[in-house]
Amino acid sequence: MEKQQSKKREKRIRLEEIIPDDEMRTEMLSRLYKGDPILGDKGIFTNLLQSFVNAALEGEMDNFLEESKSESLTNRRNGHTSKSVRSTAGPLSILTPRDRAGDHEPVIVKKRTRELGTGLDDIILSLYARGQSVEDVRHQMHQIYGLDVSVGAISAVTDRVWGEIIEWQQRPLSSCYTIIYLDAIHYKVREDGKVISKAIYTVYAVSVDGQRDILGLYLNETEGALQWGLILEDIKRRGVEDVLFFSVDGLTGFKDVIERVFPASAVQRCIVHKIRNSTRYVIEKDRKAVCKDLKVIYTASDQEQASIALEAFGQRWDVKYKEIKPSWTADWDDLMTFMDYGENIRRMIYTTNPVEAVHRVMRKVTKTKGAWSNDKGLLKQLYLTLKYSERSWKNKAFNWVVIQRELMEYFGERYVRHLS
Repeated sequence: MEKQQSKKREKRIRLEEIIPDDEMRTEMLSRLYKGDPILGDKGIFTNLLQSFVNAALEGEMDNFLEESKSESLTNRRNGHTSKSVRSTAGPLSILTPRDRAGDHEPVIVKKRTRELGTGLDDIILSLYARGQSVEDVRHQMHQIYGLDVSVGAISAVTDRVWGEIIEWQQRPLSSCYTIIYLDAIHYKVREDGKVISKAIYTVYAVSVDGQRDILGLYLNETEGALQWGLILEDIKRRGVEDVLFFSVDGLTGFKDVIERVFPASAVQRCIVHKIRNSTRYVIEKDRKAVCKDLKVIYTASDQEQASIALEAFGQRWDVKYKEIKPSWTADWDDLMTFMDYGENIRRMIYTTNPVEAVHRVMRKVTKTKGAWSNDKGLLKQLYLTLKYSERSWKNKAFNWVVIQRELMEYFGERYVRHLS
């Protein structure tokens, strides 16, 4: 009751206290009721911010001269320097006070600075991360904030992130990961006057504590097992000693390069990829039935039951689709790796869908692009896209506590010694 009464007694701030100037207050209210833009060039609050910044600069000078006087130094004002600065509220006309000795260093808007520190760089990076081209960002900055920012200035802002990318790409990694998903996505890049397709190799992992993370993005002209081997050597160099599982697609030689670098790891061939390839030439009216019979194979309780289901599949479909069963038989050991583990581990490792979900995040903002001007521009775009959408991919693995109990049961000390 007392808290309610105290809230009632709290003084409410009146508009006259916020904007004491009667003329400015009347003008702003009039424009607000007319529906004029709040921010941007000639925005309602742009003049207020401009007045506030100029008043703050005057206060800085007053304080500086008072300190000089207390130190028995002779100094005084010497006019103003005018300049236009960019801000998220729109362009501001700033009058920076000068002193006779030239010793004063303004803080709010520093000398030779053309931008008020209001997070403008972050806005530019955020727009760029969402798939906007440099020219698109320039247009948006003018349309939303009334700012004329040059293409060169925007490029300079995005270029500053390159050092961050290099540091991220070379950062030390954990000694052990529960699973690493490997997959590549392709983009068009201009090179030597031609547009060529290049592969972005994505290394997406789940730590021993269940935390998902991207260990690296690697660019190369084509996807191949040899290049994947070099990438695995790189993550090993960065500190990875052991990986319990790898989940991969059907790229030729994939398992061989993994076993060469991480011989103790279990390699799971993606079941979803296999189903897609198996049903590629199945006619539409049969597809549902074929997929249903294939599901009986990979949802079996163990390998023996899966083998029985495969035989049953062959008896039903060999006449019409004779290529499907031999294909599964040829890849059987790689497809059945997950059958050696419990239900929750199986669900985590049987498909590369998690890394494909990361690729969907990347495609969402890059699908309208024709081709990138160079490799650096592509990597900047992808890095910023992932950085500004971490909530969609950098989270804890689903049902982790149950999975962790199974990992302890199957791997014992090999797993437990890496727990934090």
